[in-house]
Amino acid sequence: MDAGRTAVVTEGQKTRASVSRPVTLTVMAKGKKAPAGSGDKLIMKHPEPAFTKVPVQTHPEQKLSICSKLCFAIGGAPNQVAGSATAFFLQIYLLDVAQINPFQASMVLFTGKAWGAVSDPIVGFFVTKSRWTKIGRLMPWMVGCTPFVVVSYFYLWFVPPFTNGRFIWYLGFYCLYQTLITCFHVPYSALTMFLSTDQRERDSATAYRMTMEVLGTLVGAAIQGQIVASAHTLKHCRHHNVSAGHLGNSSGTEVIRSLALSQDFLSHAKEVYMIAAGVIGGLFLICTVVMFLGVKERDDPYAPKTEKPIPFHKGFVLVMKHGPYLTLTAAFLFISVAIQLVQSNFVLFCTYAVDLRDHFQNIVLTILMSAAASIPFWQWFLQKFGKKTAAFCGITWIMPFTVMLVFIPNLVVAYVVAVSSGLSVAASLLLPWSMLPDVVDDFRLANRNSKGHEAIFYSFYVFFTKFAAGISLGVSTLCLEFAGYDTGACRQPQAVAYTLKLLIGAAPVAFIITGLMILLLYPISEDVRLQNKLALEELRNQTINCRSLREDLNSA
Repeated sequence: MDAGRTAVVTEGQKTRASVSRPVTLTVMAKGKKAPAGSGDKLIMKHPEPAFTKVPVQTHPEQKLSICSKLCFAIGGAPNQVAGSATAFFLQIYLLDVAQINPFQASMVLFTGKAWGAVSDPIVGFFVTKSRWTKIGRLMPWMVGCTPFVVVSYFYLWFVPPFTNGRFIWYLGFYCLYQTLITCFHVPYSALTMFLSTDQRERDSATAYRMTMEVLGTLVGAAIQGQIVASAHTLKHCRHHNVSAGHLGNSSGTEVIRSLALSQDFLSHAKEVYMIAAGVIGGLFLICTVVMFLGVKERDDPYAPKTEKPIPFHKGFVLVMKHGPYLTLTAAFLFISVAIQLVQSNFVLFCTYAVDLRDHFQNIVLTILMSAAASIPFWQWFLQKFGKKTAAFCGITWIMPFTVMLVFIPNLVVAYVVAVSSGLSVAASLLLPWSMLPDVVDDFRLANRNSKGHEAIFYSFYVFFTKFAAGISLGVSTLCLEFAGYDTGACRQPQAVAYTLKLLIGAAPVAFIITGLMILLLYPISEDVRLQNKLALEELRNQTINCRSLREDLNSA
């Protein structure tokens, strides 16, 4: 009897001792010097810390198969396919096919993006409150909203027979599409944290995801660009051989009115856009089914099952007070605005500023092919030199080349710029989603009694970036309105060409420099990230041991 009691007391002492250990690890992870107690001296004497005693191979559930990573990555592809089509072509579609004026187009783009941004934290709130089901907590959101996403996306590219209410039509369906795609994207983004507890496995899954998303962006641009390219040629214009150097003068007398406004040509343009929307909608359904069949969602292993979740508003306050999250979000907010400006204005730039309208779809494909091919390189680079270094090296690469295209607008330079810019596009896509799980891990160490806030991190990150992108898109389209953009014209005034050059060259460079200056303050270096990983592994082992001990005591 006494021996049994002594064994239980000794086991409890060991458990309490192990529970007290991560406090020191947390202090270390934050870069502060911990007081050197006797326990610390003991740890320093032994180079191999206590948490390495449990080998990684004892947790085979942390490992993800290649099939699981591929299915997870395929699930995110349709969002990028549709996003690529809207980013590159929605603006010119609203202006030249739907034929709403630039002010109304700017209101559609800004309001839709702003609405999508506002819906992100709302959806994040409901996702946080969701209960676990047989297929997980996040999967029901993605599977349930997919059919409605497809329908709203199709009607976004449909030209209604009436003309007076078209602004309301596109505003309504763009806001609806943004809401529904948010219901898909927020849980999908948070799903990264529920695939595995191992940082390398999550980084690997993120690399698979980014590769597939870049390929999705490539497929979206290819489908949309190749199908609708005939809607933006000059074959219908009377003087289609006028060079880009004669776009007009201050009086606007050389702005040529298009004969393409005939019913036959507009019907053709409307038809090809609807065909492209139908193809992309079908891809969305197929990819979601593949993800549902191939991905298993795992619960949070870092907290006891009986722990009560912290209310959403308290979790939100905790997240907004976490310095690394605010720094990372602010930095990539400016960087994403720069990329969004280039994406949304590139087709207009090629069409009306540099006389490359017959090549824009191939240039876009070159950018995206370069980005897709360079994702494995950036994954290797960030593992070799660190994520922060990869962000600086990758994103600064685009700046000189965008300026080069503005000042040397010929076809050869355009393709050189496209290949080079693809490297930066890949880095801007991969790095934030690879760094965000590190921020969540850092938050878990700083707030050990708080769980279930992954959706807050991802939803508010998307909220800030979407809102900023919406403002930039609205302002850029308004700039075209002030420059005298003529809806339905084959040629535009010189002021429009000059404005497009600023939106492609100077403005993105200014935003990228601002974002990189903020990123200098990002505190999670590779050393801190490794310390956090070790501390979380110890915390996970403690949780498993405590549960096992509790079960043994209950059974006894």
